[in-house]
Amino acid sequence: MIRKLLLGLMLAQLAFNAGAADLAREQRLHDQIVDAIFDGEPLMLEADGHEFLSIYTEADDAKTALLILHGRGYHPDHASVANPLRVGLAEAGWNTLSIQLPVLEKSAKYYDYVPIFDEAIPRIDAALEFLREQGNTRIVMIAHSCGSHMALHYVRQKGEDGFDGFVGIGMGATDYKQPMRQALPLDSMQIPLLDIYGSDDYPAVQRLAAIRQQQMQDEGNPLNRQVVVADADHYFVDRGEALSEVIAQWLQRLQAQ
Repeated sequence: MIRKLLLGLMLAQLAFNAGAADLAREQRLHDQIVDAIFDGEPLMLEADGHEFLSIYTEADDAKTALLILHGRGYHPDHASVANPLRVGLAEAGWNTLSIQLPVLEKSAKYYDYVPIFDEAIPRIDAALEFLREQGNTRIVMIAHSCGSHMALHYVRQKGEDGFDGFVGIGMGATDYKQPMRQALPLDSMQIPLLDIYGSDDYPAVQRLAAIRQQQMQDEGNPLNRQVVVADADHYFVDRGEALSEVIAQWLQRLQAQ
């Protein structure tokens, strides 16, 4: 038993050093949360030869779906952002699909995650395909923290044709002395954009707020917005309802176009 445990730890460390996602940790996250999911339907989607956990929550008669990408090292039902959004926005009238993104061990920093951004691409593609198969005619991507890095990496590699709007939450979060490797591409995105951050967000997120605002103005879409949620930290602890309300109001304007 001890030898098995040591072998598992060694394999996880080798994968971490090689810049590959930690599938063993992902499986542990799955095992910890799947039996406790009461709102929505847990399902397994496939990408790159393996399955990953997703949670689909349907609203009555909805044809717009929201693809939700969690923050670094978390899971699709994380209590602080993913769960309030996937449940609250479904209750407000939109289908939601929250997916498991690639993760590394808990100590991993921003620069450790950059090499595995590519691994998010086939997962996002699989999620978009699933949502279209369910009859959704409009898809909006909602991404928090490192999830927004992965989402915008997807945009750089594959464009934005697969979805109709983008919501970035806490965009630009990195670690101490680890500035972003690439600038945010908001000024080149033609779809409507919503930039949300907390009044008590990470310093890097707040420092970049003016740049993000200028990029969205340069892009010129009249639906582009930047919103600061009062009394919210980077993880919107106890502010999930306020976060959902900001997004719901913006989605209503988007649907009215």
